[in-house]
Amino acid sequence: MTNTMLAVEITAPGGPEVLQPTQRPMPTLAAGQVLIQVAAAGVNRPDVFQRKGAYPAPAGASDLPGLEVAGTLIAGDLRGTSLKIGDTVCALLPGGGYAEFAAVDASHCLPVPKGLSLTEAAGIPETFFTVYSNVWMRAQLQAGESLLVHGGASGIGTTAIQLAVAKGHQVFATVGSDERVQAVEQLGAIGINYKTQSFEEVVLAHTHGRGVDVILDMVAGDYLNRDLACLADDGRIVVIALLGGAKAQLDAGQILRRRLTITGSTLRPRESAFKAQVAQALYQEVWPLLEQGKVKPLIYQTFPLAEAAQAHALMERGDQIGKIILAV
Repeated sequence: MTNTMLAVEITAPGGPEVLQPTQRPMPTLAAGQVLIQVAAAGVNRPDVFQRKGAYPAPAGASDLPGLEVAGTLIAGDLRGTSLKIGDTVCALLPGGGYAEFAAVDASHCLPVPKGLSLTEAAGIPETFFTVYSNVWMRAQLQAGESLLVHGGASGIGTTAIQLAVAKGHQVFATVGSDERVQAVEQLGAIGINYKTQSFEEVVLAHTHGRGVDVILDMVAGDYLNRDLACLADDGRIVVIALLGGAKAQLDAGQILRRRLTITGSTLRPRESAFKAQVAQALYQEVWPLLEQGKVKPLIYQTFPLAEAAQAHALMERGDQIGKIILAV
């Protein structure tokens, strides 16, 4: 080991070109943290927002982008875990993933599921933690209920579809092209091209006017009133991003009369103990599905770490179906 490592930093707020390779000091470990030699790192929409200056790292976190990695444990404090030095793991980070080495709380690490490569495992933490904590822990999706996912072809979307289908739920997914409709339908969802179809009409037609029980919404804005129109009584909307804007006018009468719930969350600033709780839930409930091949991170394209700018440009074009990964 050396005292420095290759990393990709945000040199200034701006476009993809502001992501530049650099040399950084090796991470220092706090109590309860481990050091991962990174093999691959996931690229996520929050990384893009951070690069633009709209989503700063939480206090105490690395200023480097990157919220998920997979690699090998090489040092650190493993007390209270079943992990050991030399294990291959994937981990949820508050930042610092675009680098050869990353420090993270040991409780946010999970063993790489049997049968998956490190590249595939790097595409698990951010999306699986987000989807599980919002759809099942916050919205309490129950057996026999249905789910609508906006942004169905994204990493979040393909994860939500697969998990819900594997658990026996009827799933609808909005996407932006007929090609993407085919992609989400191959995963088991009813695909809706939001450019040519009304998602409200499709949902109501397939549910005989009842609507869906839970909506995972990363659009917000004027989508929220449209969500209400196809939400079943006692239904729940979980907002996890604001791609359509932060403000909306809502029909509050519907919320009252039909006992509807609108909630939301962001994962990155949550306390360490909560993330550890989600990790354990995933290990118990989702890891068996991954190891049985019933659910799998969909990897669209992999770039070398030094080409992180090209990876961000691809994400902003919106061409991908599934995850974009950086190979370290």
